Amino acid sequence: MNGFDDAFWKMLDSLVRDSEIVIDRPKGTVHPKYPDFVYEVDYGYLKDTSSMDGAGIDVWVGSGEKRVDAVMCTVDCLKRDSEIKILIGCTEEEKLSIYRAHNDTQYMKGIMIRR
Repeated sequence: MNGFDDAFWKMLDSLVRDSEIVIDRPKGTVHPKYPDFVYEVDYGYLKDTSSMDGAGIDVWVGSGEKRVDAVMCTVDCLKRDSEIKILIGCTEEEKLSIYRAHNDTQYMKGIMIRR
């Protein structure tokens, strides 16, 4: 299956390379609906793409080399949806922060798939 795995990551590379990254929630800002949540890593989306919620595909953009290095697969029981979020250039510390952000409540859980 490794050939399929490689093709998946190359497809994500292509999608990210050919898309504009919009950071609408920079590191240090507060979530618009949940004032106790502060973004520890830049968060945004790929312009002119679509995800399960009808908005652009979500991305976390870290401080490292700008390459796709993981995805988060999430399930949100409040919104009753699931999504993937692409991690780009995230350090191990940033990945841990993102992982915790998607698992610290009883309503959302996520798994991280590393490249």
